[in-house]
Amino acid sequence: IQEARHHFDALVINPAAYTHTSIALRDAIAGIGLPTVEVHLSNIHRRESFRRRSYIAGVALGQISGFGPTSYLLGLKAVIQHLRTAKIA
Repeated sequence: IQEARHHFDALVINPAAYTHTSIALRDAIAGIGLPTVEVHLSNIHRRESFRRRSYIAGVALGQISGFGPTSYLLGLKAVIQHLRTAKIA
């Protein structure tokens, strides 16, 4: 993740089980300063209560979940739109 800032304009990430367990991942994402979209294949808010907590959400532009593999495409579209809007502003 730390190398991403040197090669990419944004980050689309599925943190999987690290969503609700890794403050280190949250800190790494916050530290790179890239627009980030958090993606999940399943709807984490319909799962067990411990899976509903996301340490990543607070440092991400947004979160897309519950659309299976399409979640990745939606995340990519969202971050591209954000980058286009940021370049206009």
